[in-house]
Amino acid sequence: MEFVVTRAVPEDAAALLELLRISGGETDNLTFGAEGLPFTVEQEREFLASMEGANAMFVAKAGERMVGCIGVHGVGRSIRMAHRASFGINVLKEYWGRGVGSALLQTAIDFAREAGIAVLSLEVRSDNTRAIALYEKFGFHKIGHFPDFFRVNGESVDFELMNLYL
Repeated sequence: MEFVVTRAVPEDAAALLELLRISGGETDNLTFGAEGLPFTVEQEREFLASMEGANAMFVAKAGERMVGCIGVHGVGRSIRMAHRASFGINVLKEYWGRGVGSALLQTAIDFAREAGIAVLSLEVRSDNTRAIALYEKFGFHKIGHFPDFFRVNGESVDFELMNLYL
């Protein structure tokens, strides 16, 4: 399966929101469900247009279809935290295990290095062994455990905190 990873542009807003809505309905690993994110296409366009510095969104496309995305977000506006960023990643379930997540993650790591980020952080469900294995393959290390990080259908879900030191 061929796909390309590119930096998202404002014209990707509608497809990106649709990707997030679909992926949110396919797994309970995300911070949202099938409702997707509460943004209009115009708000998402503005968000994508405003990304600069240590902030970027990348998308994976198989032909014209968006199949995954990763957003890198600088943690702090203060000089004392400017060396840190976090990220969120989504891949359509039918594309799991096909290299899309690896390609997106490598792109985010490369971007973070170029942006001068020294610490790239993430939170992942403790029972999401596939994702944890992916992150460890790229050098992320567990730095902590966060009980009751969020709740799905009223049930507590624990997360692992992981960092990559660039």
